[in-house]
Amino acid sequence: MSRLIAGLEARIAELDAQHLRRRLRVAESPCAPHVQVDGRAMLAFCSNDYLGLAAHPRIVAALQEGAALHGAGSGASHLISGHARAHAALEERLAAFMAPQIDDGRALYFSTGYMANLAILGALGGAEVELFSEELNHASLIDGARLSRAQVRVYGHGDHAQLAGLLQASTAAGKLVVTDGVFSMDGDLAPLKELLTLCERYDAWLVVDDAHGFGVLGAQGRGVLELLGLRSPNLIYMGTLGKAAGVSGAFVAAHASVIEWLVQRARAYIYTTASPPAVAHALLTSLDIIAGEEGAARRAHLQQLIAQWRDGLRLTRWQPIASDTAIQPLVIGDNGEALRVAAALYEQGLWVPAIRPPTVPAGTARLRVTLSAAHTADDVSRLLTAVHQLEKAGS
Repeated sequence: MSRLIAGLEARIAELDAQHLRRRLRVAESPCAPHVQVDGRAMLAFCSNDYLGLAAHPRIVAALQEGAALHGAGSGASHLISGHARAHAALEERLAAFMAPQIDDGRALYFSTGYMANLAILGALGGAEVELFSEELNHASLIDGARLSRAQVRVYGHGDHAQLAGLLQASTAAGKLVVTDGVFSMDGDLAPLKELLTLCERYDAWLVVDDAHGFGVLGAQGRGVLELLGLRSPNLIYMGTLGKAAGVSGAFVAAHASVIEWLVQRARAYIYTTASPPAVAHALLTSLDIIAGEEGAARRAHLQQLIAQWRDGLRLTRWQPIASDTAIQPLVIGDNGEALRVAAALYEQGLWVPAIRPPTVPAGTARLRVTLSAAHTADDVSRLLTAVHQLEKAGS
């Protein structure tokens, strides 16, 4: 065996010893609460399909129609020849949808949320910029900050008082405050009202990654900005379209000048092949559902399930994190115990992931329960019963 391979295998063995090795499972049916996984029937509480749209018949039909109209691929980057009418129509619809929250806005479609975040921070960063990053930001924001060439300052989770001090002390020519809207591993919300007030006071951009809020939060599903009633030219909003929207990709909504700057300078946009136009075509139907009566009904049902889960927990050792969103973490602490609990649930036909460092801080390994409008009250009751039995058996 070569020294290179031996070195990697030793490092993999270290992950095993620390209960940090990840495992791929193969889903053999469409994304839904009841799925086939590695040949087994499972009840899943691990997808981000918050509205249950990933296998919606209307969206599936729209994707098929889009492929018939536009073919399988785009063939080039957006700025060469890959920007199809479907992409343009989606961006126009997204801009109109987000208009109540964004001044003089445009929208720009990306193939993933990761690329959208790299694009924003790369295009607006630079040596003359100071970037203020929330402690629990998603990995894509952390990587985007590293690539931005800006001076990065990290402020504590939800600590807008600390951020105020950092902004006041900054002498940078440009300032970027960057935060998740809904934190992906805790399920809580950023204090965006306070952050936006600070950004307007100190002439800073506020970049909000609302991957887990778009489609779910707000009366019309416009996300955390709608929920909190926020609107400002300082806002740069990133929403994903592969979670609540049920398909794939992401978008940035901001003032038209911001979007034009991204088109001109965002490397993650300029130097990649455009997503298949059929995906954009399908997303038009997703937006119709999100904005309509069906979307409102699905959001209401999801809120009922969240309340059922929170009200039904009666634990003595494991600690739920306070969350009003579809993300309902249950902190177990020890990596090994979190893996054992997840494995025991899996044996009962319940698929709930164990999340461990470095995704979450050391000592806070947890089950990440995610609820979907496609779940039923009986589904949630089944998981509650199993969790209580396992905690009692391990005490």
